[in-house]
Amino acid sequence: MDYKKTIGIEVHCELKTKEKLFSPASNNYGSLANSNVNIIDLGYPGTLPTLNKEAILLAIQACHVLNCKIRKVQHFDRKNYFYPDNPKNFQITEERTPIGYDGYVEIQDEGITKRIEILELHIEEDTSKSIHSKEKTLLDFNRAGVPLIEIVTKPCIHTAKEATLYLEALRELLLYAGVSDCKIEEGSMRCDANISISKTEKLGTKVEIKNIGSITNVGLAIDYESKRQQELLDKGETLREETRRYDATKNKTILMRVKETGNDYRYFPEPDIPYLVLTDEIIENAIKEIPTMANTRREKYLNAGISLLNANKLIANKELSDYLEKFKNINLKTASNLLLGDIQAYLNKTNKKIIDTNLTNDKFITLINYLDDGKISHKNFKDIIEEVMGATDTIDTILDNKGIKNVVDNSLVETIIDKVINDNLNVVNDYKNGNDRSLKFLMGQVMKESKGSVNPKIANDLLIEKLKK
Repeated sequence: MDYKKTIGIEVHCELKTKEKLFSPASNNYGSLANSNVNIIDLGYPGTLPTLNKEAILLAIQACHVLNCKIRKVQHFDRKNYFYPDNPKNFQITEERTPIGYDGYVEIQDEGITKRIEILELHIEEDTSKSIHSKEKTLLDFNRAGVPLIEIVTKPCIHTAKEATLYLEALRELLLYAGVSDCKIEEGSMRCDANISISKTEKLGTKVEIKNIGSITNVGLAIDYESKRQQELLDKGETLREETRRYDATKNKTILMRVKETGNDYRYFPEPDIPYLVLTDEIIENAIKEIPTMANTRREKYLNAGISLLNANKLIANKELSDYLEKFKNINLKTASNLLLGDIQAYLNKTNKKIIDTNLTNDKFITLINYLDDGKISHKNFKDIIEEVMGATDTIDTILDNKGIKNVVDNSLVETIIDKVINDNLNVVNDYKNGNDRSLKFLMGQVMKESKGSVNPKIANDLLIEKLKK
């Protein structure tokens, strides 16, 4: 009988608030170390926490998009432990009354829909960041007190693929809800995986893998750890409850510590923060502020004729999707091809964001309309992209400066095509006899005769139409 994997995922996501959870210090990634710190974050005697309303509203929105029930009466708890990254010697969290519970995220695995059940979603403060070297450990307290939501699944995941699909779906939901920027590389989304294997319905010994650095690595870590446990059990050895980490360079999990006894954090209600009571009005108003979600955008893209592949590429690049959302009554298919093609290549090459370029709304609309009308071709756009993205000139000015003026009068295009056909009757006969390469030659002659001034698509369609006669 094969071993059955049982996996639970814990995800910490930093909330996109302006300030920290209990202090007015700035919540801003990338600042100079220890520059966004308040005496409350450092646990100075006599300091008192003040709950950040913005964090509560974002947590409500997270609960909604993750289909969680929302607890209306909550209290915070003290989780007591000593560690250098925790200057207060306790962490404020929601141990007993998590704001969200009994939720789920749907994933699609080879056409089959599965619900990954969420046990709870609770709010807590982050610790400072520890930077370890061989001789010492440095602490950056900019992260201390940053608001987090911790999302804990039930042990209902059974493959590495399900785990990665869940994390991809979770990231998409929280990112588009505006709850978190979910940048795993910056630590604003951190993943732990609990794994056990068993040949019976009884769960095996749980091993926890901490702070896995990417969604892909979560799948790799699960596969490696499952195999490691199976090899030990096959040898007749007994598994221990352990905490391990994943080494991506070696593709293996490394022992951090053995869980000899359960942790005694001596939880008790936080005495300095009153009970939190959420009214229906607070909840409803928070939910109303949730922006357009990814699935709604994806459906709109598909209805506009955008391929599923390109629709998913747009959703995966929220910056481009957000840019596209600004426009009404344009050809979304043409716009998506432009954004995902030459524009994305330009942004990657220059390491810029689209909002940092000179591609104004008016210029983008003009580009789409000119491409649809045949006034410019995609080749023309390649020739002017540097000016379009970098200069403040209008599209017409750029085209004039480049000497680009395409023929859009079909009668003139037909005249050019007629001449090419009459001058190349042998090639025309080859095409009609099944030689498809002849079409490319004839198109080349059309572009040469017109000195590149006709729209290739229009010319190609008219050429084929005439060759059929």
